[in-house]
Amino acid sequence: MTEVLRVDPAEPDPKLIARAAECLRGGGLVAFPTETVYGLGADALNRQAIQRVFTAKERPANDPLIIHVAAFDDMVPLVADVPRAARELAARFWPGPLTMVLRRSSHVPDEVTAGLETVAIRVPSHPVARALLERAGIPVAAPSANLFSRPSPTRALHVLADLDGRIDIIVDGGPTNVGLESTVVALSSDPPAILRPGAISLDALRELLPSITAHDTAIRADVAVPSPGMLTKHYSPKTPLLLHEGNRDTALPLMKESARRLIERGHYVVLLAYGEDVDELRSLGVPIVELGHENNPATIAARLYSALRECDELGANVILVRSLTTVHPLSAAIQDRLRRAAHAQ
Repeated sequence: MTEVLRVDPAEPDPKLIARAAECLRGGGLVAFPTETVYGLGADALNRQAIQRVFTAKERPANDPLIIHVAAFDDMVPLVADVPRAARELAARFWPGPLTMVLRRSSHVPDEVTAGLETVAIRVPSHPVARALLERAGIPVAAPSANLFSRPSPTRALHVLADLDGRIDIIVDGGPTNVGLESTVVALSSDPPAILRPGAISLDALRELLPSITAHDTAIRADVAVPSPGMLTKHYSPKTPLLLHEGNRDTALPLMKESARRLIERGHYVVLLAYGEDVDELRSLGVPIVELGHENNPATIAARLYSALRECDELGANVILVRSLTTVHPLSAAIQDRLRRAAHAQ
C-alpha cells in the first residue's frame, strides 16, 4: 500500500517532509503537489529510481522527464551551459510554472532525457514542493503522478486512484492551483520555441524572447520527444471525448446535434460544459459535468482534469465538449489539452 502523508499546503510539517525526502534519497517514489499538478518524484541521478517511475506510470521510454530543483543554482551542474536567456527567464518566472529545455551535462542519466542531449528543468513555487526539494537536497525528476496518457492529477486522490501500490508515498497538500502542466520552452533551439503551452503565455515570454515561436510539428509516437506533453494523444479520459471546434454560435449547436444523434443510437452521453451553456444543454436530459464559466479560464484550467475524471466515473461511453473561445493567457493551454484528450477518439 502507498503511504499518504497529509500536510498543510502553506506550512507543511517538517517531520513529514523529512520522511518523504528520506524516501527520495533512498531511491523511493514520492508524489507531491506542485502549483501545476501532482508530480511523481524520484532522484534524478539514480537510474534505478528513474526506471521505477517509468514502470509505475507505464510510460514509454521515449518521453523525457522534467527535473525539479529548489533554486536556479541547483540547475547549473545539470546543464552544459546557462545562456543569458535562461537567466532572464528564471529571474522573471522562477519559482513558477515554466520549464526550460537546455543542453544537458554528463551528470544527467539518459533515462531522464530519453537519450537526447537536452534536459528539461524547472523550479516549482508550491510550498510543499519547495520544502521537499530543499530537504532532499537532490534534483528530483517528476512527471505527472498518473498513469501515462491519462488526465494529470490535481488532487492526491487522483494519484491514489492511478498509482496506489505502485509508489511509496503521496504527500497530500490539497488541490493544486494552476491545474495544467508547466509551459515548456526550448532554449536549445534557435529561435527558442514553446514545446508545450501552459500557464506562462506566449505573449508573456515574447517580452523577454521576441523571436520565440510555438512548436507545431507533428510528433511521432515512436521517437524521442524533446518535451513531455507533445504526443498527439495525451491527457485523455478513458471515455472517448468528442471536441466541437469553432466559436460558441457554431460549436454549441453542433455539440447539441451530436448529442441528439448519439442518444438516438443508444449511447450514454455525458456533456462537459461551460457554465454559460448549462441551461441550454439541460433539455437534452443527460448528465452534465461543469467546467466553470468560459469567462474565467483560470477556474476551467484548475478544474479540467478533475472534470475529465468525473466524466469517466459516470460510466458513459462518450463525452462531448466544445472549444474554449475566451482570449486569456491560459486559453492556448486549455485548448491544447482538450485537443490532445480528444485525439483519435
